[in-house]
Amino acid sequence: MRVTVHRDIAALARSSAAEAADAITSAVDARGVAHAMFATGNSQLAFVEALVGATPRVPWAQTIVFHMDEYVGAGPDHPAGFRRWIRERIGERVPAAAVHYLDGLADPAAECRRYADLLARHPLDLCCLGIGENGHLAFNDPPVADFADPADVKVVELDGDCRRQQVGEGHFADLAAVPTQAMTVTIPALLRATQVIAVVPDRRKAPAVHAALDGPLTTACPASALRTLERATIHLDPESASLWSGR
Repeated sequence: MRVTVHRDIAALARSSAAEAADAITSAVDARGVAHAMFATGNSQLAFVEALVGATPRVPWAQTIVFHMDEYVGAGPDHPAGFRRWIRERIGERVPAAAVHYLDGLADPAAECRRYADLLARHPLDLCCLGIGENGHLAFNDPPVADFADPADVKVVELDGDCRRQQVGEGHFADLAAVPTQAMTVTIPALLRATQVIAVVPDRRKAPAVHAALDGPLTTACPASALRTLERATIHLDPESASLWSGR
């Protein structure tokens, strides 16, 4: 695993987008198709904007796009829904071969099975993720994270820290408005990708980065699982790296 600290968010976005573009291009050159999964949320905005802005060098027409989680009960146009986030920031802006969405209105168990089957048929070449304030990867919060999860996609209860983060980022008016359940791609399925890129700016993420990189390997900080990978890069800015001992 490599950790890179960039001088600011703009530099972080450019570097991580270049790495993602290279991973997609390599997969297309090798097999004629790339399978790429993307996280959502405020921390991913600059990175995704840089990657979409690099469209002339990214073979989107040979790229199949996935996202990694969705609230149970969130429809395709829910203002805080991740399906809408991916559609508006990637799906409607690049000529992707396909974009596969988790359907928050479907039966959750059946939808998890459907999405897991899609992932089995489209092994990930690239997984671009973030780290939550509680150390989560996707919606694998500490109480439900499992480094040896037998499922690839599952229904989870969202913990209080995770739900408060959604309020703090302005996605919901108050805690009561945040759904209590979500569907998420599990940690083994996320980290099975050929290349994993973690995009983690912002001072709010500094404690989680410190726990992930300096603390024990434990589901108390799900992001610590990144340390088990050789094919991962964590991109930080000075604020998110401020508590890391390697800074």
